[in-house]
Amino acid sequence: MHKVLFDCDNTMGLKNCDVDDGLALLYLLGRDDIELLGVTTTFGNSTIDMVYNNTKNMFNELNINNLPMMKGAPSGEDRQSEASEYLVSMAKKYPGEITLLATGSLTNLLGAYELDNSFFDNLKDIVLMGGITEPLIINGKNLDELNFSCDPAASYGVLSSNTKVTVLTGHICLQALFGENEYKRLMEDSSKEIYKYIKRKTIAWFEFIMEEFGIKGFYNWDVVAALYITHPELFDENIKKLVSTPEDLKKGYLVIDSSSNNSYEVNIPTKIKDIDKFNDLVFNAWGKVEV
Repeated sequence: MHKVLFDCDNTMGLKNCDVDDGLALLYLLGRDDIELLGVTTTFGNSTIDMVYNNTKNMFNELNINNLPMMKGAPSGEDRQSEASEYLVSMAKKYPGEITLLATGSLTNLLGAYELDNSFFDNLKDIVLMGGITEPLIINGKNLDELNFSCDPAASYGVLSSNTKVTVLTGHICLQALFGENEYKRLMEDSSKEIYKYIKRKTIAWFEFIMEEFGIKGFYNWDVVAALYITHPELFDENIKKLVSTPEDLKKGYLVIDSSSNNSYEVNIPTKIKDIDKFNDLVFNAWGKVEV
């Protein structure tokens, strides 16, 4: 059983905002081997108020009544919040047992460390979605990195924390396109209300990405990171020495230098070994969520 805390910038269902955090949450909720200890909200896809209220609405729509959900800090200027306090309390309660999945700005994580310098040491590991090692190109258009660049100082603090950190970058997530075949799969099973919910919450984003990038589908960025927790065997292990500074992270760049004496090690998988199995696991988990 994996004990997980999920720190996210969920905007699934908001106009012209990404849906991946919400889909990652549904994956976690549908897994029998995940004990989700709480959700903490952060900024990134939108403001902290928009993210928090949207996640609260999602909880209400799905009748989630027994899962703590905390509001994070609004910016990197003051990182203290109920979210950072909750992260500290859970890490202290279950030292060495918790995987912290973070898919937005990393402000709450550094805020937790500022409250308790043993915070990172108390975690089992950290799984992140974010960062790029080269320009991220989608159908000829450059896509700016979002998550690490939102609060580069916090990103640096987390990446260099000497905790076991795995980063699912934008590049590997391009292998997880949620396209026409996946939508067809949603619509073919009318017996599952959750599939109808997902389609209703994501179809506008599907159409928005078609207009912006000319592709029929969107990328399941944060779902890749969530699935890594339960099935790391579907990914390669790729330990790299990073020398990224906060300045580098203003654009989300992960700078690799294997010869540096001032580096920190991070696992940066580059491949999803079986995308069909990946999609089966995602759909099976989603299908177990009650609406």
